[in-house]
Amino acid sequence: MIQRHTFDFLKELVENNNREWFQANKQRYEAARDNVIEFTGEWLKRLHKIDPSIDDTLDPKKCVMRIYRDIRFRIDKTPYKNNFGISIPTKGLKAGRAEYYLQISPGNSFIAGGYWMPEKDHLKAIRQEIDYNAGELKRIIDDAGFIELFGEFRKQDQLKSVPREYSAENENIELLKLKSFVAFHQLKDEELLLKDAVVNVTTICSKIYPLNVFLNNALA
Repeated sequence: MIQRHTFDFLKELVENNNREWFQANKQRYEAARDNVIEFTGEWLKRLHKIDPSIDDTLDPKKCVMRIYRDIRFRIDKTPYKNNFGISIPTKGLKAGRAEYYLQISPGNSFIAGGYWMPEKDHLKAIRQEIDYNAGELKRIIDDAGFIELFGEFRKQDQLKSVPREYSAENENIELLKLKSFVAFHQLKDEELLLKDAVVNVTTICSKIYPLNVFLNNALA
């Protein structure tokens, strides 16, 4: 479970996003990060049971994203993120494949999976797989349980124009125009504070698993 003190730290960080406050509260940050790492370690083990492509020997510390923002080229110069992000890749660390992602943020926690903004070659391969095998993807994303958890998959960010390799008359053009292929489910803070939070998060991931298999098969 995510501890209350982790959310308390993040809430106060929103109000005090500066180096002076952060340094004065460094021990609180480290305690919160340790809590997130412990959660990640348990999540990795459970994810591996539903998705064998997850390497359960990964160091959970490497899955927890840095809280420090890169502000070199940004207008917003606040130095810290107001969340903890956990990225668990399939097919090995940083392999450029589908993943599972958990954001822990007061009032804006969520679980997601799939492939966000694939690089050019991967996007081409995924579109080709959709063109050849759209029925399999539609069986996943049009399932009533999937829609209940993640909403309408086709309503993600799309190209305004038709990809040049395809015709506007293609029956799957709404899927072929997608820029990302992500299943997203908002979480209430209280859900992550429950003792069985990691079980519940993993259960949601089990519904994302078929989507990740489809996407990774496209890239095989």
